[in-house]
Amino acid sequence: MEHETVTHTTAERRLARLPSGTDVAVTVHRYDGGAGPTVYVQAAQHGIELNGTAALRRLHRHLLTADLAGTVIAVPVVNSLAFDHGLYVTPQAVDAVNSNCNRVWPGDDAGTLQERIVAQLWELIESTDVVIDLHTGTPDMLEHVRFQPGNRKSRTLAATFGADYLLTDATSDDEPDDGTGDGDAADDDAADDGTADDEPYQGKLRTAAARAGIPAIVPELSNSRQIDHDAAHRGVRGLRNVLGELGMLREEPAPTPSQTILRNDEGRIGTDASGLFEPNPEVTVGDRVPAGTELGTVYCPSSFEERQRVTTTDAGVIYSLTRESVVTAGEKVACIAERA
Repeated sequence: MEHETVTHTTAERRLARLPSGTDVAVTVHRYDGGAGPTVYVQAAQHGIELNGTAALRRLHRHLLTADLAGTVIAVPVVNSLAFDHGLYVTPQAVDAVNSNCNRVWPGDDAGTLQERIVAQLWELIESTDVVIDLHTGTPDMLEHVRFQPGNRKSRTLAATFGADYLLTDATSDDEPDDGTGDGDAADDDAADDGTADDEPYQGKLRTAAARAGIPAIVPELSNSRQIDHDAAHRGVRGLRNVLGELGMLREEPAPTPSQTILRNDEGRIGTDASGLFEPNPEVTVGDRVPAGTELGTVYCPSSFEERQRVTTTDAGVIYSLTRESVVTAGEKVACIAERA
């Protein structure tokens, strides 16, 4: 591809209007380097996930002086309503029906406020070639990149990002059970869309992108709620790796580390009781555990009685384990996935 010095522009995109007349808007950065692919990258769908935004600031500084082939469209703060309130999701007072931005893609021009906001963003995305949706998990989570099952390009870009773990949704019955996501298709566009038509995946950006034939990856950096310089550095390094793999930057991606592929995160483990959760000190993220492994205990803070011992129902690798002390019945405290 022919590389050019980048032209950078910013624009405010109005997404919706609140009852007071205040506009809900996002800042859209566009880095134009001439002919080549168009990549859409966003951060802070969830308002406490800050390190994707920090990674985009570092990428911004790099792209301003880079030789770029193609176009990068970046939205550093997707959900300003959640961001400004220090919340994971949009305040329910604004949209009590659809508070989670990542459950309503590709949106609806005639839907709730959140659906209308997403529909405006989808107009930026639907004609792009690759989608990168940056997220941030808890400190007690394995950093990973999720890819679309059945899409080889998504699988390749996820690996190129450079995390030690890759995660993919459960494959459908007609896909090979090898965890690579390669499928039988002759090319990426012909591969299965990876939506799996299961309720947990509906409305997520990666699912909407798959249905539109757009390869997507979802890097999960570590440490929500505060800027982690190491996580932000890994994020920008991963983004540059992907742009290099696509031929958009004059730099070779860093060597891919030895990676573990995990499949199907429907191993969500929640609590049946409310109280104080004390995790088992002998269990940590990255451990492969058998079914019945004790993850921790929920105690009543007033009477000191034991309310529940939380155990795994299936064998697998623990990739997320909460260290929060106060839990409510039904709250997730761990996620487990099987090695592929």
